[in-house]
Amino acid sequence: MTGRLSAFMLETSPQSTRISRPMASFYDRHILPHLIGCACGAGPIRRQRAKVVPLARGRVLELGIGGGLNLAFYDPARVDSVSGVDPSEGLRRKALNAPRPEGLLVEVLDGEAEVLPFEDSDFDTVVCTFTLCSVHSPEATLAEARRVLRPDGRLLYSEHGLSPDPGVARWQRRIEPVWKRLAGGCHLTRPVSATIAVSGFELIDPACMYLPNTPHVLGWSEWGEARRS
Repeated sequence: MTGRLSAFMLETSPQSTRISRPMASFYDRHILPHLIGCACGAGPIRRQRAKVVPLARGRVLELGIGGGLNLAFYDPARVDSVSGVDPSEGLRRKALNAPRPEGLLVEVLDGEAEVLPFEDSDFDTVVCTFTLCSVHSPEATLAEARRVLRPDGRLLYSEHGLSPDPGVARWQRRIEPVWKRLAGGCHLTRPVSATIAVSGFELIDPACMYLPNTPHVLGWSEWGEARRS
């Protein structure tokens, strides 16, 4: 993707290899985007976003931009532009009107994180927040993130996933089949930092905790920064 971006949100439809998607149901089109917006905009999750998004610099790619909840946390003094991809039309519509700092250059693209419509080494920063839980393949997503990052680029991530506590993990596995159906394919049992570490990245000061005021089965959170290894 080349050329200058306008200061308002621009939605495009890249011509790229696509993952086959089933026809979205009424629930997926009209109800789920609002549920995701409410859940992902909750206070504990907003505070997690605020830990990593302001670190972005240069040309930024956001995987799973969703409703644009990260846009408010970007620093226009550090960021040249933000390109966000998401397969959900409903969430992309919400992103078009999401608050963001004045002058932040943003575009929103219809696409999947596993097959990004960008050239190699195209971005300085890739931002991935509460996305690896829902993509078809975390491994393919991270391979694409590594591909489009410049050699000195950084991956900024904040994700929820598999708890290290056996009792919590056992309950995560029990409720995950129902949770996935209600939450748009969101998984509860995907390892976060371990998956990033084996996908060609070196973790930089990774952190983790249970989110406050959140059930443990939903609230195991890992975040940090990673560079290409």
